[in-house]
Amino acid sequence: MIAALAVVAGGVEWWLVARNYATTSDGQIAGYVTQIAPQVPGRVTALLFADNQHVVAGQKLLEIDPSDYRAKLDQALAQETSAKAEVTQARAELLARRADLDQARANVRVAQANLTQAQQDYARFRHINPAAVTEQQRDRVDATFRSATARLASARQGVESAKAQIAVAKGQVASAEAGLKEATARTEHARLQLSYTTIVAPVAGTVTHRTVDVGDVVQAGQPLFALVQDELWVKANFKETALAGMRPGQPATITVDAVPGVTFHGRVDSFQAGTGSVFSALPAENATGNWVKVVQRVPVKLVFDGTDYRKYRMVPGMSVEASVKLR
Repeated sequence: MIAALAVVAGGVEWWLVARNYATTSDGQIAGYVTQIAPQVPGRVTALLFADNQHVVAGQKLLEIDPSDYRAKLDQALAQETSAKAEVTQARAELLARRADLDQARANVRVAQANLTQAQQDYARFRHINPAAVTEQQRDRVDATFRSATARLASARQGVESAKAQIAVAKGQVASAEAGLKEATARTEHARLQLSYTTIVAPVAGTVTHRTVDVGDVVQAGQPLFALVQDELWVKANFKETALAGMRPGQPATITVDAVPGVTFHGRVDSFQAGTGSVFSALPAENATGNWVKVVQRVPVKLVFDGTDYRKYRMVPGMSVEASVKLR
């Protein structure tokens, strides 16, 4: 009789309370872990943090010997200065060639005026009575006319030559400016490489899992330590059968094994787009062999309300029990 009453009481309690909650003990504290690696190779000259120290974004963490990179920057700056001088010289040459063109055009105008005068003299002498002028005078006018014609043609050729020289000078300016852009880019690259010799914290968090020491020669991309970011959440692995009534925004209670006696409050944030087995190293192949149906678990992201959880020592991977109120 007592057993029957206990069963009935348990059923009533489930109907009134428990059925409105989804609970799991398969949960862990989660957080983003940033792997810090150098972008340039070199010898480590300074470590500016202690193991498991909390750092803020922008704080200097490690220094690599900058000597080689500073020398490369100095070389690039010298090449950039030389390239700037070449641009200045090329532009000055272009101005000189444009002045030559102006002079050549002025020569054309002078030659044209001389030719006009010579043409008038030549025409006047042709209409004068041959007996009124000497043969020598006639030859001199004719020679002056021919000479003026030739000088005009030569002046016009000078204009075309000056235009060609301007085209060459413009090409030299373009080439010098391109060289300057390349030199400037090399300078910026060298300056950037030099800046990489100082590693700073990209975000706030706790430095841990250090694998480097002063004097080590490191390579670009080599993991040196990890930075566990301050923001934490819960990855609760609920059975797929418990997800039917679960929605983002529903309240959740969270207990952490490492923080006994404290209940944290949070809410459902989102659902992973796939069960845990789908993203495992060896996903299940249900289409082969003897298949046995197994209830799958889906990771659900629960976020804490507020930031009070940061008062406690919690790190990614700690065990969590979570309960979500469905109604």
